[in-house]
Amino acid sequence: MPRLRTVFFGSDAISLPLLEWLAGEGASQVELIAIYTQPDRPVGRGQQVQANAIKTWALARGLPVHQPHKITAEVREAYAATAPDLALVMAYGHILRDDFIAIPPRGTFNFHASLLPNYRGASPIQTSVACGESETGVSLMRIVRRLDAGPVADHEAVRIETLDTALEIEQKLAAVCAPLLARNLPTLTAGTLQFVAQDEDAATFCRKLTKADAALDFTASAAVLAARINGLNPWPAAQAEHAGQPIKFGLADAVPGTAEPGMVAGADACGLLIGTGEGLLRVHRLQRPGGRLLSAPEFLRGCPLPAGTRLGGGALSPLVAKTPFPVVKPSV
Repeated sequence: MPRLRTVFFGSDAISLPLLEWLAGEGASQVELIAIYTQPDRPVGRGQQVQANAIKTWALARGLPVHQPHKITAEVREAYAATAPDLALVMAYGHILRDDFIAIPPRGTFNFHASLLPNYRGASPIQTSVACGESETGVSLMRIVRRLDAGPVADHEAVRIETLDTALEIEQKLAAVCAPLLARNLPTLTAGTLQFVAQDEDAATFCRKLTKADAALDFTASAAVLAARINGLNPWPAAQAEHAGQPIKFGLADAVPGTAEPGMVAGADACGLLIGTGEGLLRVHRLQRPGGRLLSAPEFLRGCPLPAGTRLGGGALSPLVAKTPFPVVKPSV
């Protein structure tokens, strides 16, 4: 059987293990003919324009790379001219129109980083961790014009352990995309892949995170705060205020004990202990402005926070809703 001429749409490094499989073991079944990714953008403190990891990977393998700012009629015509059999999408960053989605005869499929219908939207990895879920996964779905609402063919689940951050979960999810595609590729190729419609009543939605989400309300329970801290690592990074300066929290869990919310109760071998509305929050990693993220013992040697120290916080912003969050356009 001829290999499927395949175009990949993606802009985030989470896709790299899948691309490696497509170019390696999967190359007997698919032929990568082009990569579509976001335009080069300024990154880091120096704001230097750099190619993303997907573009770098593709160019190193001699694959054509396309970086349209918008999906215009001209972009659609050029895409159609490549005569793709199949399109695969993961964390691309552009909304695809119906006439664009319909071009490959074998279909356009998305790898969404949640167990749909939960956590449709822009931040499913961070939000699932921040909300204290014990499990998440990747869903293989057919793309439709509504936000992550297409029917699902299959999914691969992963565990969220107590001290997993969003970064660790992203790595776990990246690793399961290739097995998910591999076991479904034969029926996809044959045109017999089966799909199940999502339960719309069970759908939940997440949104793009902002720096405002870093605030912590110490009247919440330690378990809620620990999940929020781990889910917002590495960005936007949950934080508290001490002596007018922010202190970022990079990893936390909840332990038994009582103390006034926001009050340092002491420290143990693993972390700084802070009072909450229920239990003690144990923070394992902390960071001062301009410094590095350090283990709690190392941090406290340079920045003591003795028992009785009060830390400031703010309101916890909602991360999940039953309907899509409104799109907030940046101010000019």
